[in-house]
Amino acid sequence: MKRIGAVVFLVVCAVAGLIAALFVSPWWWLLAVPAVVAAAVGVYDLVQPWHSVLRNYPVLGHARFFLEAIRPEMQQYFVERSFDGRPYDRDTRDIVYERAKGVDAEEPFGSERDMYSRGYEFLVPSLRPVDVPERPPRVRVGGPDCTRPYDMALLNVSAMSFGSLSANAVLALNTGAARGGFAHDTGEGGLSEYHLKPGGDIIWEIGTGYFGCRTEHGEFDPDQFRRKAAHPSVKCVSLKLSQGAKPGIGGVLPGGKVNAEIARVRGVPQGETVISPPYHTVFTTPRELVRFIARMRELADGKPAGFKLCPGSRVQFLAICKAMLAENVTPDFIVVDGAEGGTGAAPLEFADNLGMPLTEGLITVHNCLVGTGLRDRVRIGASGKVATGSDIVKRLAMGADYTNAARAMMFAVGCIQAQRCHTNRCPTGVTTQDPRRARALDVGDKSERVRRFQEATVRSAMQIMAAMGVSDLSELAPRHLRRRATDADDFRSYAELYAWLTPGELLNGPPHGWAEDWKAADPDSFAG
Repeated sequence: MKRIGAVVFLVVCAVAGLIAALFVSPWWWLLAVPAVVAAAVGVYDLVQPWHSVLRNYPVLGHARFFLEAIRPEMQQYFVERSFDGRPYDRDTRDIVYERAKGVDAEEPFGSERDMYSRGYEFLVPSLRPVDVPERPPRVRVGGPDCTRPYDMALLNVSAMSFGSLSANAVLALNTGAARGGFAHDTGEGGLSEYHLKPGGDIIWEIGTGYFGCRTEHGEFDPDQFRRKAAHPSVKCVSLKLSQGAKPGIGGVLPGGKVNAEIARVRGVPQGETVISPPYHTVFTTPRELVRFIARMRELADGKPAGFKLCPGSRVQFLAICKAMLAENVTPDFIVVDGAEGGTGAAPLEFADNLGMPLTEGLITVHNCLVGTGLRDRVRIGASGKVATGSDIVKRLAMGADYTNAARAMMFAVGCIQAQRCHTNRCPTGVTTQDPRRARALDVGDKSERVRRFQEATVRSAMQIMAAMGVSDLSELAPRHLRRRATDADDFRSYAELYAWLTPGELLNGPPHGWAEDWKAADPDSFAG
């Protein structure tokens, strides 16, 4: 009854205010209008059936929804410490912002990290450092069947689609890639003019929807693929098997978001909801997968062809390796996407619970290729929360040849981790198709920030390697990375923490711990 009495009181105040404004003085409108609005809201809150809080606490209950709406901002600005924010902490974001702006990413007074906590990691410095090379090395991507290999940078733009990103964001990323000489993965949303216009090197990725190279029924169209892959900016072609943040799930693009431009880029009808299935239609077995990779390379006129996945089952990846051996066909590269990778939107259960984190996924893929004697034919890219020079060095020590970054590149073009990517209301114009919001992103300024960030981060990685006494990428090894495993005295290198296979070891007699998985792996089935 109290809540009804409160609403009645608001209504009485509103009526009184209106009478006073009409017959006493116009100044009463200053009180009458808010009173009328509050009364209307109160009446609505009482009768609406959806929110119990508002029915019990009309008007005042809206404060709860307001606070809930600004919770991420309050958490980021006033609650979290510099080193424990999620998904990216303040220190990491600051490093990206400072490097993107051309400011030295340096901090006074020492580290804030708890170096005695379980799980703390460090890279091993040398008492005899070496000189930092004038130019960072590049990684030759292209196996024995590739006739047009590509020299990959150590850090590149990871897969993000036009549609998920605004046109200005894509332009800024590709312009930065063109200026800095590194690659830009298109994501599975198609090859747009915004990817091609600046002239940056492109890794064209296709997913289960085959956007940009699909028939009207959603099947793969080899003629469209061949024509677009021939573009001089396309340096590699990639098949997405799964994504770290949501492995094994398809996607739905609501018809309201499929405007004329996105429809043209993706090759879908304008205004109609587009469904990406969770599986591919071009293959059903590991053997068919590697054959399709070979077909992609052929259609791309010998350019490097590979695939991206978030590993889950070691048996399934071993099945792919067996198929490579049986068909004598290997991809030119494999990108390992960790379960901690980002996404515009994914069910929380998928983001939190499916797929291997990058460390385990990367080591699994590296070991499988080494154990089957295929590692020298395939380059491995690592993606998943790569943002700093130390991130690059750690992943190289675990077995990667190069790295990709998505969210760090988003920070470079202005992302503030507002976590509004899926709402079309990104406050910085990065992940929106709203032209009024996207205009906030200045392509000229942000593209230079992308270039500076990539250059400074790779330079940091080279400085770290020089401090470790490493003069060549091939010298990096698991022994260079150590982790506090259990208590204060128990530091172990990654060479001790994980089992590392020797070249061809699986072919010559699988060791204990691998024999059962190797036996179960079937090149004609993804079972397991």
